[in-house]
Amino acid sequence: MSEDTSKGFWDDAEVISTYTRAQAIEDGVLVDVSAVAREAGIKFPVALTATVFGQCVEVPEGVIGQDESGRLWDILWMLRLAAKKGGDTVLFRLHVRSDNSDRTPPLVTLKAVCGPGDQGEPVITIMLPDED
Repeated sequence: MSEDTSKGFWDDAEVISTYTRAQAIEDGVLVDVSAVAREAGIKFPVALTATVFGQCVEVPEGVIGQDESGRLWDILWMLRLAAKKGGDTVLFRLHVRSDNSDRTPPLVTLKAVCGPGDQGEPVITIMLPDED
């Protein structure tokens, strides 16, 4: 007697709820930066977690010589360089200025994960290493 293995474990499961990438962007949980990412040579849609955007893109009050577009560009450029190594998860580091001191800004580690979007298309999400 052979067992039918064509049926998946979850085939009869009831979906309780879903939360799409589009909903996360609409809710502000993710920040879509795909337009700038394309300018940086990244062909897949890219979003940052709100935490990364707040900590690394938004300019801290009183910090001079910085703007959000430049800080975002730095993140995307460093991702592009790190992504050349390949893989669906990439860790990369960059300096993020948090004050006006003359010392080198602190080094921040970010994680970029390439996975399926709402329609199964490849998308990239940049987050802190402890986020998922």
